[in-house]
Amino acid sequence: MMMTTAEVAERIRTRQVTSREVAEQMLARIAADTEVNAVVEVRPEYALAAADEADAALERADAAVGAAVGASVGAGVGGRRGVGPLHGVPVTVKDCFDVAGMHTTWGNPAFAEYVAERDAAVVERLQQAGAIVVGKSNVHAMLADFGQTVNEVYGRTNNPADLGRTPGGSSGGAAAALAAGLTYLEYGSDLVGSIRLPAAYCGVYGLKPTNGLVLQRGFQVPGTPYLPSELPNLSTIGPLARSANDLRIALRATAGPDAPYAGQLRAEAPYSWELGPPRHRELKDFRVGVVTDHPAAPVSSEVGDALSGAVDRLARSGAKVVEGWPDGVEPGEQAEEFGRQVGVFFALHGGEPGSMTVDELVAAERGRMIARTKWQRYFEDVDVFLCPTSFTVAFPHGSTTIDGQPYDAQVFWIAHASLTGHPALSMPIGRTADGLPVGGQVIGPWHEDDTAITFAELLADQLRAG
Repeated sequence: MMMTTAEVAERIRTRQVTSREVAEQMLARIAADTEVNAVVEVRPEYALAAADEADAALERADAAVGAAVGASVGAGVGGRRGVGPLHGVPVTVKDCFDVAGMHTTWGNPAFAEYVAERDAAVVERLQQAGAIVVGKSNVHAMLADFGQTVNEVYGRTNNPADLGRTPGGSSGGAAAALAAGLTYLEYGSDLVGSIRLPAAYCGVYGLKPTNGLVLQRGFQVPGTPYLPSELPNLSTIGPLARSANDLRIALRATAGPDAPYAGQLRAEAPYSWELGPPRHRELKDFRVGVVTDHPAAPVSSEVGDALSGAVDRLARSGAKVVEGWPDGVEPGEQAEEFGRQVGVFFALHGGEPGSMTVDELVAAERGRMIARTKWQRYFEDVDVFLCPTSFTVAFPHGSTTIDGQPYDAQVFWIAHASLTGHPALSMPIGRTADGLPVGGQVIGPWHEDDTAITFAELLADQLRAG
């Protein structure tokens, strides 16, 4: 099994392996892949040069620490100045984020020759943390499908667990790359479950952070002007990884407000920012809201069995399990409201001028705030909410209905956190008899992303223990 981000970063820092060796192995795996089609552009010369520099930087940092015996050394992991938490780790990002010198296509032939001149904010921050952005992962055309990843530029991405099935979308390339061992860390985007659904279908972890927590500058249709930042909206960007702890590491490296001027290093900003601590550090202390099924999107027996098994493990661990939806939340109505909000989003982003009135915009914002308030009141008495990520597992390519349900039924379970902006992640909770991954969704309190991450980490430990 391929190492997690944390594991490979530790091996690089402790000089058990060089960054160049890790980069060479990752590039070789990508080059050898002829079936999954997850990583669609790489820059090997840059990657190897950056890896060599990362190794040299470690040597310089170790020499500096050795010369500073008895003195206070600079900031950095293990007392090494300039050594970040992702030092020397090769990663990939979704082909919707600008990376200077690489194509940003959004899976659209009209943008096939577009080459970015600068890095997106999230790419800047990954690199400031020491990561080496080696390549880009495939997307659905214009990010316009949550259930599949296919476009006319790079073709179709397949699920590593079953090549005849979808990896989900639109971050399907990101999730498939992780599942296939082609990358150590990914960054995707999530409007209608585009991080969480692929994570569930491919058996990896994917986090939609609290809305607005991670800057979206440089996540935009090619050729549109860069803004200093992006106002929070339904769309969010976040990490995909092979463990919950990797999500935490990536979020800490990338979250927080922008520097006073776009493109300025965050270290120059006149403030410090930290991800808040989790509410609890032991599973037995968590109060867990649970819903395992709903008539609007009835779960398959495989999803239901896996989720019930996870709930049983929670109860046996001593966690307090609270069944049912938050007071005042009618889930069917809330899912419908999310559908309306998506319409508002697209009217604002690419709609014709005058397609929405100010009153309509205010009403939409009020609807989101009302829904968010209901959930926040719920989180005064409950720490996290556990439910399915999707009613199904990965389905065959080209499906228009799934287990007798409409294709759009995939939206139901991810709609609630997307509407309110609360942090939500998908985590692996089991596999079917055929080896297909099953995902469970954890929703956390507003701006308490590490509460959701820590819960997922502890639950994963319990599930592995059997």
